[in-house]
Amino acid sequence: MSEFLKDHTTLRVGGPAREFLVATTDADLIAATRTDLPLLILSGGSNIVVSDAGFDGRVVKVATKGIVADVDHPDDIGCLGATTVKVAAGESWDDLVATAGRNGWVGIEALSGIPGLVGATPIQNVGAYGQEVASTIAQVRTWDRLNQTQRTFAVAECGFGYRTSRFKADPHRYLILEVTFLFKQGTLSGPIAYSELAQRLGVELGERAPLADVRRAVLELRASKGMVLDESDHDTWSAGSFFTNPVIAPDAVPEGAPAWPQPDGTVKTSAAWLIDHAGFSRGYPEGGPVTLSTKHPLAITNRGGANAADVLELARVVRAGVLDRFAIELVNEPVFVGLDLILA
Repeated sequence: MSEFLKDHTTLRVGGPAREFLVATTDADLIAATRTDLPLLILSGGSNIVVSDAGFDGRVVKVATKGIVADVDHPDDIGCLGATTVKVAAGESWDDLVATAGRNGWVGIEALSGIPGLVGATPIQNVGAYGQEVASTIAQVRTWDRLNQTQRTFAVAECGFGYRTSRFKADPHRYLILEVTFLFKQGTLSGPIAYSELAQRLGVELGERAPLADVRRAVLELRASKGMVLDESDHDTWSAGSFFTNPVIAPDAVPEGAPAWPQPDGTVKTSAAWLIDHAGFSRGYPEGGPVTLSTKHPLAITNRGGANAADVLELARVVRAGVLDRFAIELVNEPVFVGLDLILA
């Protein structure tokens, strides 16, 4: 019987896989990539939209486990007062964040509540509430499918940028096996760099707060936007933020829109603001099988029984509306499999 990918994605859409394997060890994971069939590596399923036709190839679900910390001997990538932590690709990301908080590992507390697995986080350079995963990564160990060998990349070799990396740029070559983090030790967070989070915590930007308080505040903020998975809440039946925040020329930022200057002279603005001000409010369109979240306009949600075609249709309508209103092209954040946002 075919395995349907809708049962393995948080958006709950996607047709059958021709083959479906679960890999619990690095050896199994590497062996599963040796096939003449098209290959899809499936992590937590939280940042992917699969077509209703499914995937006519081999799907490999990553299920490797292991978290190994070395406080006293952080080896050649470490430093005094820091902890080196090696984490298997199949570990839950939010479980790692919770573990970090309990152990005083500083630097990912603002990334609480993000669904998915650890191995997927370097690909997108996952970020939220003023933190990015790249700031704590020391190394990424991969399987190089082209050269059929393991290869480890230091952080400077990973090509990290806003929601991108060398692994995203070359998606069919590198299979992430393990991520090594280098955490500072402490009881207080890194400097709070996001105004909404600072307000929730009652601190000024740049100040620090207890790790547990930051995690709690972020989870509350994410839950208020439907960004913490909850089986009973259709606002969480999504792929998270559906569009990335556009990075554009300063003179292209609409009047009144948020503007965050970037080091190269460009400006990042808010996709959620653009969507809302283009006339697509929360819950749009009312009563459909797919709508924008009732809590946040940046998430496209499955209200129950939707399919990938429904998701794509709404995404295209929103993208076209923003383009028409502001002359800014939105780019999808989740990976599309068998789909294309731009009509040919």
